[in-house]
Amino acid sequence: MPENASPRIIAIANQKGGVGKTTTTINLGAALAALGQRVLLIDLDPQGNASTGLGVENRDLSSYDLLIEGAPLSEIVQKTNVAGLDLVPATTDLSSADVELSDNEKRVILLRNAFEAADIGHYDYIFMDCPPSLSLLTVNALVAAHSVLVPLQAEFFALEGLSQLMLTVRQVREGANAELRIEGVVLTMYDLRNNLSKLVEDDARQTLGELVYETKIPRNVRLSEAPSFAQTVLEYDASSTGALAYKALAAEILARHHA
Repeated sequence: MPENASPRIIAIANQKGGVGKTTTTINLGAALAALGQRVLLIDLDPQGNASTGLGVENRDLSSYDLLIEGAPLSEIVQKTNVAGLDLVPATTDLSSADVELSDNEKRVILLRNAFEAADIGHYDYIFMDCPPSLSLLTVNALVAAHSVLVPLQAEFFALEGLSQLMLTVRQVREGANAELRIEGVVLTMYDLRNNLSKLVEDDARQTLGELVYETKIPRNVRLSEAPSFAQTVLEYDASSTGALAYKALAAEILARHHA
């Protein structure tokens, strides 16, 4: 896909679990929608946390049907309660995707083919919430994406887990998607009271340079509470530090794209 194509397709990935990947997907999507962008989220995680966090209960058709059954994207997309934010939900059916696709010669390009067959030009951004593993679901997202946004938990060993993802990105670039690049790295669960967070930040910026966003996502109880009310943090508490951080990250991403 050309680099300047509309929409911009971004995989949100980190093979390490519990780093704020789904939290980033839904709240960054909502923050961009609040800035007037048209956003589609595709839940590729069998746990379906992005779908639950956005309050989507009807999952008769899901990303499983998109990938495995070949259902058209237009039949699966649902509106959410957030204006400008649409969703392709996930179900636990996705957990069998690797087995079901093992004999499919096109198994790594199914999502890209689905995008190419769909009318997606009215979206500005498509975010794909990947599972916390380097499964066929994650590879499909990387092959279909322009870039990868990496949530990086501000804790010990964070950068070690990143190296395997970088290797996978390189392999995908050498194979099925030569245009794939790192969109950026966002530090999550950042604790200003903890020296370790600052040490991880310094290490990340020294290693990755400008790939690391200036915006940091703090540890914030509102971010943790919002999904249990099936809301984004912008709906749940727009003045919380978590909501303000995702608004700032959305503005930073838009600024980079329009620089």
